[in-house]
Amino acid sequence: MQIGIYGSGTTESAAKNIRKILDESGIKSFTITKSKNQQADCIIVLGGDRGVRNYFHRTFDSTLPVLGISEGEASGFLAQIDLREFSTYVNVLKKQKYVIEEVPRLGVKIDGKNVYPVLNDVAVFSSKSAMLMEHTLRVNGDEVWHDNCDGIIVSTPIGSSAYSMSAGGPVLFQDSAVFEIISVNSLDVTRRPIIVSNDSSIEIDDISARLHCEVVLDGLDRYKVKNTVECTQFFPPAKIIRLKKNSTAISALAKKVHLAEELLSMPPSSKLLLKTLEYEGSLTQKDLANKTLLPDRTVRLALSHLLKKGYVKKKISIRDARQKIYEISKIE
Repeated sequence: MQIGIYGSGTTESAAKNIRKILDESGIKSFTITKSKNQQADCIIVLGGDRGVRNYFHRTFDSTLPVLGISEGEASGFLAQIDLREFSTYVNVLKKQKYVIEEVPRLGVKIDGKNVYPVLNDVAVFSSKSAMLMEHTLRVNGDEVWHDNCDGIIVSTPIGSSAYSMSAGGPVLFQDSAVFEIISVNSLDVTRRPIIVSNDSSIEIDDISARLHCEVVLDGLDRYKVKNTVECTQFFPPAKIIRLKKNSTAISALAKKVHLAEELLSMPPSSKLLLKTLEYEGSLTQKDLANKTLLPDRTVRLALSHLLKKGYVKKKISIRDARQKIYEISKIE
């Protein structure tokens, strides 16, 4: 058995730890780089959910199953194994006694040009917040609505518990053969999210605002759009390895719903920090201030609240012992 290891933006010590565990179990491994691509039975991706999304955004062989591993204690939808518990599951991996879950992806065209497929969502917004955007939504060529709103989100089932849920969209079970479309803060108060078959062609066109509009892919990259965004199901789907029999996307969803209920009474700044840490991974206090645009004092107070509640934990940076790193704690 041979396994490829991919760890964009992760520490070398984590990859070294993985290679050591694999080697002790008699499993060959190699590091995936742009210039080095060997035959592999599966791929281990470090960096949690964000790392898995980054992997599938790249031009790698997406037909291989992927095992996502986080370096903190945050349990995710795509990466449900923590680095510290990997050694207890390595024999399951070696004997290939795992489940492979196929996760649907959205193929995206912006003004007729293909960009990488996404796992979570495609969002279209004005380049400046709090500015209305106008657009027309068409599904399979038929006009569904012409809308004035803050933006529009097209989400996969696995992305339905992320940005779209925050915008009032429904949470979809992961095996649902559908996509969802959410108009964000529409001027039409009767506007509701809609569910379409995942073999539908979704087109957002006649896009306009006072300033230019942008397409945000999986909450990571932004692309300027002039007029049209097209979304269709992308093949092949992403293949995710599940090692834990009792740890599925549904169980992760149950934990997230429980957390969401507890977060209702939290200050908006605390909610924003949690969402930022979920998407970005471990960050310093300065990084959080830069990402959220919140004042330093507000970030400090929000972190203090989250640490006290146990939603966030603090650790010392490996690169700089003077720096503190914050990350989401595992919710049991």
